[in-house]
Amino acid sequence: MKGKFLFLAMLFIFASCGSESGSIIGEKTTMEVQEEIDMGDVARGEVIEAEISIKNTGDVPLIIADVKGSCSCTVTDKPSDPIAPGESTSTIAKIDTKNFTGNITKTVTISGNTKPSGHTVLIKAHVIN
Repeated sequence: MKGKFLFLAMLFIFASCGSESGSIIGEKTTMEVQEEIDMGDVARGEVIEAEISIKNTGDVPLIIADVKGSCSCTVTDKPSDPIAPGESTSTIAKIDTKNFTGNITKTVTISGNTKPSGHTVLIKAHVIN
């Protein structure tokens, strides 16, 4: 009897200790992101700041696990708070153009508790001297 009580107590504690977001581990949602951002003409040496919109189009909180640029010239930040269903947020991708001329395309991959887990955004610009 004591073992059964201990098991039930542990089950209750585990069930009531969800994350602050209210999501359960393993739940999947969907997100919508811009697939392409065209920054137009930029001067060489300029740091481009592309704002990427992220919307939770599912039914459970969206938790962004990672936001990665395609190279060291692309720096991003990661939203730290869960995004509620139907809500949106944004992140900024900064691209240093000092080593580029002509047309450039950089990618940013956003990963979270979605299916599929990763979404890629293309950031394009024309770097002029």
